[in-house]
Amino acid sequence: MWEELILAALKARENAYAPYSHYQVGAAVLTADGAVFTGCNVENASYGATCCAERTAVFQAVSAGKRKWKAVAIAGGMEGEDPSDYAYPCGICRQVLSEFGGPDLTVIVAKSPDDYREYSLGELLPSSFGGDSIK
Repeated sequence: MWEELILAALKARENAYAPYSHYQVGAAVLTADGAVFTGCNVENASYGATCCAERTAVFQAVSAGKRKWKAVAIAGGMEGEDPSDYAYPCGICRQVLSEFGGPDLTVIVAKSPDDYREYSLGELLPSSFGGDSIK
């Protein structure tokens, strides 16, 4: 069911700029209307300026006016190697995903289209802080 989204994340991973960690990540966001937006991690010598693949994909979608999503697929691993483990979104990315996806957003962490795990964002970010928290 998620094959195309995982393949998009794996393809985006090929564009990662990771000269420091050599850990390349790709992400693909599936919007509510079926569009797919991809992103890769972009490192910076000033580590705080680095942007994760998930946020890059999110910012692509938001820049195109998309605000509601169904799923995100993430694939990561060492440069020059196929993913050998699942790449989970970091805390900041989980928070950013929650802004538009909410607790029911499907999060797929994949090694390949045939080897992946599926979660809800609520499982990965329980008791999240969102817009309703500041009303």
